[in-house]
This record gives sequence, structure tokens and C-alpha cells, in this order.
Amino acid sequence: MESIDNESIHEFKDEILSIPEMKAQKSQPIQELGEGSFSGGLQAKGDKMWRNVVCRSIKTVVLSNKLNMLMPFGPLAIFVHIFTGHNGWVFFLTLLGITPLAERLGYATEQLAFYTGPTVGGLLNATFGNATELIISIYALKHGMLRVVQQSLLGSILSNMLLVLGCAFFSGGLVFQDKEQVFNKATAVVNSGLLLMAVMGLLFPAVLHYTHTEVHFGKSELALSRFSSCIMLLAYVIYLFFQLKSQKNLYVPLNEEGNQNEENSDDDDDETPEISKWESIIWLIIMTSWISFLSEYLVNAIEGASVAWKIPISFISVILLPIVGNAAEHASAIMFAMKDKLDISLGVAIGSSTQISMFGIPFCVVIGWIMGRPMDLNFQLFETATLFITVLVVAFLLQDGTSNYFKGLMLILCYLIVAASFFVHVDDPSAADEAGT
Repeated sequence: MESIDNESIHEFKDEILSIPEMKAQKSQPIQELGEGSFSGGLQAKGDKMWRNVVCRSIKTVVLSNKLNMLMPFGPLAIFVHIFTGHNGWVFFLTLLGITPLAERLGYATEQLAFYTGPTVGGLLNATFGNATELIISIYALKHGMLRVVQQSLLGSILSNMLLVLGCAFFSGGLVFQDKEQVFNKATAVVNSGLLLMAVMGLLFPAVLHYTHTEVHFGKSELALSRFSSCIMLLAYVIYLFFQLKSQKNLYVPLNEEGNQNEENSDDDDDETPEISKWESIIWLIIMTSWISFLSEYLVNAIEGASVAWKIPISFISVILLPIVGNAAEHASAIMFAMKDKLDISLGVAIGSSTQISMFGIPFCVVIGWIMGRPMDLNFQLFETATLFITVLVVAFLLQDGTSNYFKGLMLILCYLIVAASFFVHVDDPSAADEAGT
């Protein structure tokens, strides 16, 4: 009996000693299960957070603007090109598809400018503000369509100075008929001076060509254009420094100086970015890449569209193409004018014209130089005369620092005259051949 009792006692002790080990073994899988579920929960929350960020960003950038309803026309143009090859429809659909992309590209640039400060923001606006025109021009340069490059850039300047600024003055004047809208004359004077400098850069190669006074026929004109382009690019860089660093107070809008409603300045101070910095950069890359892709189809379809629609290429290049690139400027200039922020409208319209004339055109000349294309500043007499008269008309209307709906109507009517002129204008075949060689 004693041996049986001793054995049972020893078994009981062994069971007691084994209980902590059993607890430890049981607690280990429970602990591992808890850690696994915690990390899985964090991963699920992270995935959900990223999905929310992406959905919010798409809703803000893509779904918040009615103009973006035109975006599906871009892929539709590609399908039409593949299955039908009808250049007229491909050009039309591509034109519609690029229009909202150009506007959203300007939006993403403005959002990124909130995080970069005025200096880098100015450089971003110079680079991406007219990126659509530059992308189309580079593709046209690549295909040797030098006259399309010249006329599309010229058309962008004319569109901004006459149509965009005219619509801004007209809409702002209708909203504020009981008072005279004012803007900072200093900005207008400097921009007008830069535009006249650009006209001078385009005028001399044309005069040199048509007076047959070149030292080396065909070479002096090209050499002068490349030299003048480098000078114009240098002048534009100095202008940016002058505007953003040296003379900041000269470019403060009047409504921020207290000469207009205090509410306007309060609204400016309350403006905050709608998307983050990295979202802006990603959208810039997406929009620029998609515009570049569609621009290839657009440029290839220009000549076919001209034949199909029986419209001169000069009208397509000067009037139709700039409508796409200036969609953002057109919408924002009218919006700011109707809010009595005329300085911003003027900066959008005239500032964009200055960018194209002092940065875009010389930049394309330099790019053509690198590509081995004889891109020059000889825009032919008809185009150069049109630009010269346009700059003079706008400079006279801006000299008093005021605007009303009648001034806007005059600019719009001037643009209609320019459009009608290019509708009946056909390039001299010999001049077109010289530009393509």
C-alpha cells in the first residue's frame, strides 16, 4: 500500500511541475496569434488608407471638373486611328481629348507651387504652364513640320493676348459694370516691353530674308535666329529673377495693397492646396505623359485633317491648336476677372504670352538646333506683321491700368479678324519648302 501511495504522490508532483510548462506552451501560440492578427490589422488599415488617398485624389483631380468629361475622347481617337485611319476624326477627337489634360496640367502645377515657394513656382509655371504647346511643337519638330511649330506658337501668343485677355476683360466688366476695374500698370509695362523685344527678335530675320541682304544666303538668317534665341532665353531668366527676387513689391496685386476690397486679399490668404506635394508630382507626370502620347497622333493627323476638312494648315496651327493649350489659361483668367482679381487674370494671359514669346519660341529654336532641324525666327511677313500689330493694340489698351467690357469686346473682335485672316491665308510653297529643308 505504501509503495502504491508513494507512486501516486510522485505522479501528482510530476503533474504539478508540468502545469507551468503546459501553460507556457499554450500561451506561446496565443501570443503568436495575437501578434499575427495585429500586424495583419495594421496592413489592412494601411491598404485601406492608401485606397482612400488614391480615391480622394482621383475625385479631386479627375471628377471635380466638368471639362474632364472630354477625357475619354483621347482613347477614342486612338481606336479611330487603328480601325479607320480617318485623319480628320483622329485630329478632332485628339484635340478634344488633350483639352482637359492641358487644364489639369495647369491645375497640378498650381497645386505644386503651394509647396515650392515663389521662385521655384515661377520656374514651374514657365516650364509646365505652356507644356502642351511645347510638347506638340517638339513632336512637330521631330517630324520636320517647322511651319506648324512656328504657327502654333504664334497662335498661342495671339490667343492669349486677344481671346483670353479679351474674354477676361469682357466677363469682368459685365459683372462689375458699376465700377472700373483696375490692375497694376507696372506688370503690364514690363510684359509689353518683353513682347516688343520678342517681336524685334522675329522681325530682323524676316527682314534680312526678304531684303536679300544676308552675308551668306540661307546661313546668316539661321545663325542670327540662334544667337537671338540665346539672348531672349537669357533675358527671360533675368526677367524671372527681376520679378521674383529683385522687385517683389512691384508685382504685388493692387487688391493686396488695400486699394480694393479687403475680402479679396483675405480670400487669397485663405487659399490652401487641395492635394499633397507628391500627389501633384505624380499627376504632373501622368498628365505630361498622356499629353505626349496623344500629341504624336495629333501632329500626324494635321495634314490629313487639312485635306479632309479643306481648311488651310495655317488656320489649324494658329487658331485650333492653341485652343487646346490655352484651355487652362482661358478658364482661370475669366474666373479671376469675375472675382475682381484682374491682376491675376492679366498675369495669366499676358504672362503666358511672354513665356511663349521669350521662352517657348527660343527654346524650340535651340531644340531644333540640337536635332539638326533648321528652325529659325523667320516667321514670314504675314505672321510677323500680325504679331507686331497685336502687341501694339494690346499695349495701348493696357497703358492706363483700367479695364471694362468694351475693351474686352474690342480684343475679341480683333481675334475674330485674325482668325478670318488665317482662314484665307495659304503659305507660300517656296517658303514652306525652305522651312522644311
